[in-house]
Amino acid sequence: MGPTAASTVLSTDLSDKLAALREAFLEMQHVVVAFSGGADSSLLAYVAASTAGVTATAVTAVSPSLAGSEFDDCSRLAEAWNLDWVAVTTDEMEQAAYRRNDIDRCFHCKSALMDALQPFVDSGATVVLGVNLDDLDDHRPGQQAASEAGARFPFVEAGLSKVEIRELSRSFKLETWDKPAAACLASRIPFGTEVTVEILSKVERAEQVLHDLGIRSCRVRHHGEVARIEVEQGDLQSVIDARDHVEQRLLVLGFRYVTVDLGGFRSGSLNPHESTTTS
Repeated sequence: MGPTAASTVLSTDLSDKLAALREAFLEMQHVVVAFSGGADSSLLAYVAASTAGVTATAVTAVSPSLAGSEFDDCSRLAEAWNLDWVAVTTDEMEQAAYRRNDIDRCFHCKSALMDALQPFVDSGATVVLGVNLDDLDDHRPGQQAASEAGARFPFVEAGLSKVEIRELSRSFKLETWDKPAAACLASRIPFGTEVTVEILSKVERAEQVLHDLGIRSCRVRHHGEVARIEVEQGDLQSVIDARDHVEQRLLVLGFRYVTVDLGGFRSGSLNPHESTTTS
């Protein structure tokens, strides 16, 4: 598991919030952590598993909207941290309401996740998600679905923000402390465009082209024949320098036009009113 106490000195406020987080886990006793391998869910799983008196199971939802590299990260981290880890298959792609891709798409996705986790709930476990204080003002219908199904948000209960989650992760020397947000692949598809396995696969492979260039934070937004690339401002030049390679690779994937968004990486850029989410 590695260190179970923070390896750096925390502020009194952050120490109190960490204690409150552990208390929340102790109250539940048996938790199932929705584990995507991102910074939030990784810290949630790590702290839950390292809290004495708590039984914690990390569960990764597998579907076409999960990039293969993200699944690999979950598997690797679970082994490194000795987590009790399970992968479950979710069926959101079988639901017309999800494929229709209205603004409530995430509601149907989280509902499918909660359905898949029902056997754990029936055994007395509480499902916990890595929602933090910064997420509460975003367009996140998935939070509503999870909450209605009985899930809890321990970071919110402990008063933890995204910055504090990364600070705690760094204090535990978790490699995920600075991992860029990696929302599901469906978030690259504009609302109203049907979600298909073909599009999800195309987006995944397109983003891998950028990852292979060493670019960590990126999105390839799928606008029919057009691929709109978003990267951090500091990575724009790298994409431009490799433009011939990037264009050729994405054209082979089936795009007709390859564009680079000069506005740079913006989480949630396809959401209504440009609300900011980790999408």
